[in-house]
Amino acid sequence: MLFVLGDASKLASLQLAMVGARKATGSGCRTARKFAEYFARAGITVTSGLAVGIDAASHEGALSGGGQTVAVCATGLDRVYPTEHIGLAGRIRASGVLLSEFPPRTPPRQKNFPQRNRLISGLSLGTLVVQAARYSGSLITARRAAEQGRAVFALPGSIHERSSSGGCHQLIREGATLVEEPAEVLSALKIPLPDEALVRRGGRGVNPGAMDKGYEMLLDAVGFEPATVDVLVIRTGLSGDSITSMLLALELEGRIASYPGGRFGRIP
Repeated sequence: MLFVLGDASKLASLQLAMVGARKATGSGCRTARKFAEYFARAGITVTSGLAVGIDAASHEGALSGGGQTVAVCATGLDRVYPTEHIGLAGRIRASGVLLSEFPPRTPPRQKNFPQRNRLISGLSLGTLVVQAARYSGSLITARRAAEQGRAVFALPGSIHERSSSGGCHQLIREGATLVEEPAEVLSALKIPLPDEALVRRGGRGVNPGAMDKGYEMLLDAVGFEPATVDVLVIRTGLSGDSITSMLLALELEGRIASYPGGRFGRIP
């Protein structure tokens, strides 16, 4: 039996699972948001587990992209865990679905989290692991996906950050598809890519002939030597969230490119 808050009919939509480390890096969370926003604009429902770190960033990205998201919970739906995600859970319920196989009044128990992971993977066409340690619940989700005949994708990370990238590298060695861009996931799943007009309607597109001063300032700050979001915050004085959103728009316009390590550089 499944318990649902929200529109249960949305469970029939095309879904992609996004999971990853709770102790994710700032760069990992920004990447998850960027990918999830792209998927949302392509009409894909992003499914995750409402945990801190990559899960929360994935839900947030889907919502900011104007799409819908499914949160598979490890507690009864009369409570939210972690409690700091009460607001996020409310937004997910308003435009998506909160789902649990556990009846009301079920508290957060350690054994319930790996158990619910098979639902995250089973609801989805594939599972994308953004960051993960070598021994983590995200790998359980990925292996459940493989057992269920679903696609498994993993983002490579720095060899110097094994606590957040070791699990992804392990999955790639085991046969997961290595991806660096969200379009690669959709292509592998044979899902049409979102066209530029769709991005513009979502309010994230940039008119090449009439960029506002914020975009011009950011583009100048990026330069041709790749820089991280933290560096760009210092150079521009803009907030990290604003820069992340603007970078996505500039990347979709083909004005900048993303590089390993959460860096961005202008395209000559």
